Amino acid sequence: MTGDLQTFADFAGELADRAGDFIRPLFRQPIEIVSKADESPVTEADRGAERVMRGLIGERFPDHGIVGEEFGAENPDAKWVWHLDPIDGTKSFITGSAQFVTLIGLTRYGKPVVGVINQPVNGERWLGVSGRPTVFNGRAVTTRACADLGAAALYTWGAECLEGENGPALRRLTESVGLRRFSADGYAYGLLAMGFVDIVVDDDLKPHDYLALAPVVEGAGGRISDWDGRAIEFGVGARTLACGDAAIHARALELLRG
Repeated sequence: MTGDLQTFADFAGELADRAGDFIRPLFRQPIEIVSKADESPVTEADRGAERVMRGLIGERFPDHGIVGEEFGAENPDAKWVWHLDPIDGTKSFITGSAQFVTLIGLTRYGKPVVGVINQPVNGERWLGVSGRPTVFNGRAVTTRACADLGAAALYTWGAECLEGENGPALRRLTESVGLRRFSADGYAYGLLAMGFVDIVVDDDLKPHDYLALAPVVEGAGGRISDWDGRAIEFGVGARTLACGDAAIHARALELLRG
């Protein structure tokens, strides 16, 4: 499988390149914004970038499955399945902020083995491959030590999450850290892998949101799980906790559980 993973990791880079080529010319340009059924925004940048990636996968690996944010699932029970979020952080994209990323994850029998977090405007790319060190633009990166929850820097998806169903749990955790920030989406997990952030916590994620993240975080020395402490895999990760230092992961889980 080692040879396969290298082939697939290289191909994931190609997908990120081609998606980025589609997205960049549309950034900070007039573009139609449509509301989806769940009232989240979508643009032709989202849809077009996913079409590009789907086309490449179909040409190169026609027996692989694809699950994408914009166009659903094809062959989702395959051994190898690509999970695509062409623009994670569409609200950032449409407001001219470069805190959005393309997420590309590959699972083998539902378990994440390759993950890419790609910021196409700034030229930033994190690549995680199961069993290997995470690299950022070709160089290895690691999380930082932070055993004191009170000194930790935390990101979560938005201030409004503190008022939702999981609000009490998230408030317990966010009020226990030294610094909290909002609205970085998948970009925050890349910052954690580089040692700039200590905790990222999210809820209400879909597989295309979280499967690319696990290889990146784990390959940098971090710990990522769902709120029950289970390893991330397809169907497990809607509520995600990532910590750069495993020493604070257990305490953070305790706070989330109440």
